[in-house]
Amino acid sequence: MADDRSLGERELDVMAVLWAHGSGTVDEVQRRLGVKLAYTTVLTILRNLEAKKFLRHEEEGRAHRYFARVQQGTAQKSALTRLIDTLFHGSPEALIARLVDDHDVSPAELQKLAALLDRRGARRKGTR
Repeated sequence: MADDRSLGERELDVMAVLWAHGSGTVDEVQRRLGVKLAYTTVLTILRNLEAKKFLRHEEEGRAHRYFARVQQGTAQKSALTRLIDTLFHGSPEALIARLVDDHDVSPAELQKLAALLDRRGARRKGTR
């Protein structure tokens, strides 16, 4: 995803509802949001997300039912890449260090991360 297709905070809230529920009308999305937004605001966000190609819609009577076109994992990867590039000078290590410093990461969680990195390193060596 290009920078012009990044998700703003409210757009991310709306996408999270659609990822969790599979689809939704404006009314359904509005009711499921964790924040109070006007119907017209939710409609505008949905239309903007559709223009950015994050969503598609199908007509359902007089309403439109919106569906995510972008999987959550794809959006996560894109957002992390942008975050690492812009705030951590391209260093995933700096991001991980910040997370460890700022959050209560237990020794057990750090061991799980180390094991994950070991397995990933072993897979990379096996493919060369």
